Amino acid sequence: MARAEGAPPFTMNQLAAFVAVAEAGTISAAAEKLHASPSALSAAVTELERALQAQLLRRRKAKGVSLTPTGEAVLARARALLHQAAELQADARGEERGVIGLVRLGCYPSLAPTVLPALLSDFTRTHPDARLEVHENNQDQLSKGLDSGELDLAIVYDIDLDPSWRSAALAELTPRVVLPADHRLAEVPGPLDLADLRDDPMVLLDAPPSSAHAFACCARAGFSPHVVYRARTYETARAFVGRGLGWTLLLQRPSASVTYEGRPVVVKDVARPPLPHVPVAVVWPPDSLLSRASRAFINHAVRMASDGTLGLPRKS
Repeated sequence: MARAEGAPPFTMNQLAAFVAVAEAGTISAAAEKLHASPSALSAAVTELERALQAQLLRRRKAKGVSLTPTGEAVLARARALLHQAAELQADARGEERGVIGLVRLGCYPSLAPTVLPALLSDFTRTHPDARLEVHENNQDQLSKGLDSGELDLAIVYDIDLDPSWRSAALAELTPRVVLPADHRLAEVPGPLDLADLRDDPMVLLDAPPSSAHAFACCARAGFSPHVVYRARTYETARAFVGRGLGWTLLLQRPSASVTYEGRPVVVKDVARPPLPHVPVAVVWPPDSLLSRASRAFINHAVRMASDGTLGLPRKS
């Protein structure tokens, strides 16, 4: 049968063979994983290379395989195509069986402890045939994952995002200062003036976009913070504050006012300067072909946010 107009000169099986070999590092290891013969896998990759008219792998006896530069580029696209094919099957079956399939979800680390437990539990209980694969990372890496097709959706702060991306708003968070319990401003009633901390040592949550946001807030108050420690995670920043190593500026506020060590911290609102609210959203690239499961997840997250069960303040 002649190939239909617009159909590619390769098969999904050939793509799957290439991805398996690239990930395993050797043809024999990939064959064992796929329960196929090494010769069949090798032939499938060779046919793919012939169809694409490009070398994808360097094959070295006793040393496995390595990707060529072209192979590196093709690997990401091949993964995305295989994922979309699986989603196509899931969508077709889903009309009869409900929401099924995998959602590859990215989440900014400081949002994950608040948002994900309730959301994942409620979503999978409502849609037991759906699966969620969670990846925590800073916003730069999550953006790359969405662009490459390795992620379907991401829950992030709506700061410096690609304006072309599509999004569904979940909440708006207010920046707050976290102080050691014995800090001179901890017992002062009411919100504080951020400029009063200009000379105090600061613990910076150094994970994009939190770091840039903290500097921008301080700039609004007319100073550049004296950063003495940088923390990669939200809880580490709070722990440093609990030890009296400095103050920090965070968007998330846990229910407990103590660190993992049991040391108290004090959370203060900021009166001056007025700091803008920071939106939290689930986002995806504009050209993404969202699966039925991904669409259901977005709708579920928005519903939970609106009824206050997501663990975030309701969007005003």
